[in-house]
Amino acid sequence: MTDSPVSLHRSGPPETILPSLTHQYLKALQDAVAAGDKTALADIATLAPEVPSVWAALGEQAEKDGQIVEAYAYFRVGYHRGLDALRQNGWKGSGFVRWEHESNRGFLSALDGLRRTASAIAELHEAERCALFLRQLDPAWPSA
Repeated sequence: MTDSPVSLHRSGPPETILPSLTHQYLKALQDAVAAGDKTALADIATLAPEVPSVWAALGEQAEKDGQIVEAYAYFRVGYHRGLDALRQNGWKGSGFVRWEHESNRGFLSALDGLRRTASAIAELHEAERCALFLRQLDPAWPSA
């Protein structure tokens, strides 16, 4: 493996941009995150379990609370819900999913949270796989 950047032409890998959350869910999610309200986040997850952002937010709250295994589980759900959403929006298993698009951030946050918590529980191969996947999805992603 090389650290040299890959030169892409206009016909290079496609980019997938997930649909934005509705204003209602976005506002509820922002309010719950700002309040650190895990119960409100769980309520949102029951209303919209397909949304990776809510799982990432639950994982981040659990991580802040020192509940690493619980955080790992939330991040893993967010990661898988994100993969489902990507596939539903035309992603074929390769191509870019960039952070610069706000609607992609829930999935990428879940994947990065999975990387961090996998490392914290000494699941190092998973942490490395997640780190590599993040850089493949968004070449501008910072190295961990």
